[in-house]
Amino acid sequence: MNTATKEFLKEIDALSERRREEIRNTKDNVTVSGTTYYVSGSGDDNNDGLTPETAWKTLAKVSSAPLNFGDAVRLKRGDIFRGTILAKEGVTYCAFGEGAKPEIRSWDKNLADPDMWELYDTENNIWKLKEKIIDCGTIVFNEGELNSVRHIPTYKDGKLVCRDDESREFIVSEQLKGDLEFFSYCIDPARMSTYPTTRDGVVIDNYPVPSLDNGEVFGDLYLRCNKGNPGEIFHSIEALVRRIGINFTDKNYVRVDNICLKYIGWHGIKGGACKHIKGLHVSNCEIGWIGGVIHNYYGNDPNFPEGMRGTVARLGNGVEIYGGCDDFVVENCYMYQIYDCAITHQVTTQGKHYEMKNVLYKDNLIEHCVYGIEYFLDMNCGDNESFMENVEMCGNIIRHGGYGWGQQRHNKHTPALIKGWSFYNRGFNQTIHDNIFDRSQYRMLHLVAKKEEYCPTLNNNTYIQHHGGMIGQWGGNETKEPEIEFFDDAAEEKITNIFGDKNAKIYIIK
Repeated sequence: MNTATKEFLKEIDALSERRREEIRNTKDNVTVSGTTYYVSGSGDDNNDGLTPETAWKTLAKVSSAPLNFGDAVRLKRGDIFRGTILAKEGVTYCAFGEGAKPEIRSWDKNLADPDMWELYDTENNIWKLKEKIIDCGTIVFNEGELNSVRHIPTYKDGKLVCRDDESREFIVSEQLKGDLEFFSYCIDPARMSTYPTTRDGVVIDNYPVPSLDNGEVFGDLYLRCNKGNPGEIFHSIEALVRRIGINFTDKNYVRVDNICLKYIGWHGIKGGACKHIKGLHVSNCEIGWIGGVIHNYYGNDPNFPEGMRGTVARLGNGVEIYGGCDDFVVENCYMYQIYDCAITHQVTTQGKHYEMKNVLYKDNLIEHCVYGIEYFLDMNCGDNESFMENVEMCGNIIRHGGYGWGQQRHNKHTPALIKGWSFYNRGFNQTIHDNIFDRSQYRMLHLVAKKEEYCPTLNNNTYIQHHGGMIGQWGGNETKEPEIEFFDDAAEEKITNIFGDKNAKIYIIK
């Protein structure tokens, strides 16, 4: 075992910086068999889109266009596009021109305009956005210099109440006590239903909840800014609203290359819809500042009762397939500051059969996410046939798990650089090799399955962690949960003998 000196850690920082710049400067090298359409900030949706000079202008046009299998949509480098792409089957979404990767951002505009804000509470320096906005996961200032802390109350009996004391009404002026804290009201009382809150099949309570799954719900946003009108203080204010950057739903053979997806409150690239997805390839992309919007108010968060009854579930991943998959590739991407995970294949089967096959996560740089790579196969309701097979994670640099803004979550003990949880996770030929794992606030690895034979095999990985920090868990939990192993003077023996990484390179920060 080696000591991670200051010089060594600087080398890791320099290596990561080189990878970051290489990914950001990757050249376009995409070939297509069909028609190519161009999109530019100076374009016009009435154009035919067939040349850079006759480009379309908006993502709405891209989403509505009758694209065919084999076609490509090229976004102009250096331009910012706002909204969502609804992807079509067999279509490639990529870049053209010179300069920085084209960016997709979720909200309609930059909020750094003094005329967009009005003073709501003079005594407490609370400002209200004049325009209504959809649910907002967080707010990012000056392109990542600062970000907000979100306040989320419980919704109960038709009103908002404090999560730590449901007998008290949630009052904005009383709750926003710190600079740049905010509250986003995203409830439409017309969309109400009664939902039984359960835990392990036992009904805890029945109470009305809003549904956020049928269209966009607009509401007020309040921001505390002690220095004055936020539109005057900052040159960039980006709201991460409840939209998906590229939504391919159940479409197969979608490719995304050399696109930057930033400031998106739901997922960067999302699909699955409990279907079987083939051929999603994501390459050379930058994906950052993702997630944090509300998934539900049901109060049945998996970490209940830690978060108390009425715990609000939040979400947000960089690239996600929820359901079965085959030929799923994410490579050479830079991913950072994501509320949940950078990359994931996952599903809770609900008695149905799912197969997750031929998955490759390669040569990505992942920093400051709660989970770097997340996977799980939660087999329930009688399902014992679903499986994962031929899953490879290699050449990735995954750093600083749980040190990003996503740690605003209530379940702060869950971060991991690779997070497999402790589900059934029936898997075969799963390998994790030649990666660099550089510090996690909690587990570095959480690789547990029903049987030990279902767990991934590890080889030739590099581990860098603080003395006394966690290595994590590996093994089957059919009889009991594997112990959490710690990074101490016996870390080399543990990683070699328990995790099975015979060629590991281990560095301890003392």
